[in-house]
Formats: sequence, structure tokens, C-alpha cells
Amino acid sequence: MKAVLGLEDGTVVKGRGFGAEGIATGELVFATSYTGYEEALTDPSYKGQILMLTYPLIGNYGVSYENFQSDGIKAEGFVVREVCDHPSHPKSKSTLHKFLEKEGIPGICNVDTRMLTILTRKRGTMRAALITGDDDGERAVELAREQKPISELDLISKVTCAEPYQIKGRGKRFVVMDLGVKRSILSGLSQGGADIVVVPADATPTQIQEYEPDALLLSNGPGDPMQANNAISVVRELVDEIPVFGICLGHQIISLALGARTYKMKFGHRGANQPVKVLDSGIVYITSQNHGFAVDPDSLDGTGLHITQINANDGTVEGLEHDTLPILSVQYHPEASPGPLDTGFLFDRFIKIVEEGNA
Repeated sequence: MKAVLGLEDGTVVKGRGFGAEGIATGELVFATSYTGYEEALTDPSYKGQILMLTYPLIGNYGVSYENFQSDGIKAEGFVVREVCDHPSHPKSKSTLHKFLEKEGIPGICNVDTRMLTILTRKRGTMRAALITGDDDGERAVELAREQKPISELDLISKVTCAEPYQIKGRGKRFVVMDLGVKRSILSGLSQGGADIVVVPADATPTQIQEYEPDALLLSNGPGDPMQANNAISVVRELVDEIPVFGICLGHQIISLALGARTYKMKFGHRGANQPVKVLDSGIVYITSQNHGFAVDPDSLDGTGLHITQINANDGTVEGLEHDTLPILSVQYHPEASPGPLDTGFLFDRFIKIVEEGNA
């Protein structure tokens, strides 16, 4: 099947199509994980983006349907160097091609992902269009340029749950605001014994309070945190009443709610090998990350928030805590699916803060 990828700067790359025939548009972003394509494709944080993996051979262990982070693929399209058509794994139930085809997602292979990654690192994340079933490069570039920037899109409403639901536990009650939550985050809380109520992204403070929460957790999710107006308002209203925790997008929302600023990164952090340094101990953890926005450290004065962790590669903000209130947030994914388990203890810390009533 013919296929072409076009970028807003005029770059055109032709290759072989796999998955569904059709058109996908979105930001082209790269992730550096060697494994975990099943988890990455179903991560709601990739909504609005065409995912490219830098590891050259993808699909060799097939698709098991056991590691989904949501109810299906959320990335708009998929770009790889080489796709494996004959996977070998005892749990494999499908090839990557059939998986994408079933989900209606186009993919392209036999392209130079290294060149595309270097281009993205030099010029920054760009809008892109992926066409399968055709290789009209001019049309692909035109479609890439016509789409709105990701900061103008409301992506959270496309991935949040439609109705509240509960995951019962014996411990303290955590209300999780679903901004595109990964299932592994809910598993991390549940394994700690938390009683979990998941609410849609448009839930009001009053609706949240009706569940008598002991804590509020804001999840990961796609897009610009400035689009999460309701979640920002919720944090502002509840932050003095109950402990508040944030992961990834939730970390950025907490910062905005308390008066800080966020900014769009040149190409973001996406992968399972990002080093994070804890400032008070000097310990460096290896973390899984997926974000294109970050908190501006120069905007934290007067917010009550202080930096607890930074990225060891570029110094960006990776962790925040409040000076007096039980507020804690991290930019990375402590549940790390896929990725290292170094920071899984944070879920226990969330729960301990709630149980002890202090930070």
C-alpha cells in the first residue's frame, strides 16, 4: 500500500502503508522506548499526535490486548522504520498491521525515522499529515499546514470518560479527574488500597465533593494544559480543602491553578529513559515520560510551590510541592507503563499523605 508523510515545513517522506487506509493529521512526535508500543498507542496523551518510534524494529512481539492504557488506540497515526509482519510471542493475538487496521489507524513504515527525529530536534515539533493508499506529497504537506496548532485544540473532551465510575477499595477515597487517565495510574492507586472514583473532566467542584473525597488526583492527558479550564477551576476551589496530587498534565494544571505559567517545549520528553534528580537527596531516578509542555520555573514565585525534582538532561521542572498545603505533583509517570518502576513508591506516598493528613 502506498503511503506518504508530509510536514508543515514542506518535508515529504514516502514509504509503505500498513494498518488502515486513510488520512491522519496531528503533531509528529517521537518516543524513544524500545518496547511498549501497545501501551503507547493506547495512551490517551497521544491524542492529536502522530506517534513515531525511534527504535527501528516494531511489532516483533505482536499485540496481546493485555496492556492497553485505554479502550483503544488514541494516537492519530503511527510511523516506524520497520514493522514486523510475523511476530513471535506466546501471548500475541494479532500483528501490528491487523491491530491498526481494526482500529482504523493508518501507519507508515520503510521511512528514515532517524532523519525525521533529527529534523524534529532541530526545528521543533511540527504539524504533519499521514496518507495511506496514496503518495501525494503535496497534498500531505497541504493537510499538515491546514490543521490548527495543538494549543488551539480541545483534546481532553475526546478522551475523558462519559460517566463517573468507581473502583472499590478499603482505604481512603481518591477522586480521579479523568483528563485522559492511563489504566496503570488507576492500578497503582488500587494496589495501594485506595477507594477510587473516576469523574469526567467536566465535573464541577460540587459534584466532586458529593463523593466525600479524601484526596483529588488529576491525571495525565493530551494537549495544552491551558485548555483544561474546568480542571484549573476545580483545583483553585478545592486546593484548601483536600490534598491534591497531579501526574503529567495534572502537574501542569496544578501549577496553572496556583498562578504559575506553562510553555510548549521544542520537542518534549517521550520515552522510558528520562533521568529525574531529586533535589534534597541527589538521587536520580529513571522515569517514563510523555509530555510536550512544561512548567516555567521562573513563574513559581508567590504560588507557594517549590521545585523538588528536575530533569537531569535539561533542568526542566519534574516535581513540585507546596510549602504549607498537601499538594504534590510530578511531570513523569510513576506508574511507568511502559517503563522503569523506580518511582512507583509515589503512589504509596500519595496515600500516606492522605492517611496522615500532612505533606
